Amino acid sequence: MLAKVLSAALVGLEAYPVEVEVDIGGGLPQFSVVGLPDATVRESRDRRGELS
Repeated sequence: MLAKVLSAALVGLEAYPVEVEVDIGGGLPQFSVVGLPDATVRESRDRRGELS
């Protein structure tokens, strides 16, 4: 683990703590979302290539 950031996710009027961990390693560029990601987050992996 290279870095860890504490953040929050808003759901309505409630905030839930979120830990974001980042690691940089050799190999092909990729990112992984673990846990229970929303469908929007899963689809962002496909849209990421459209921006470049």
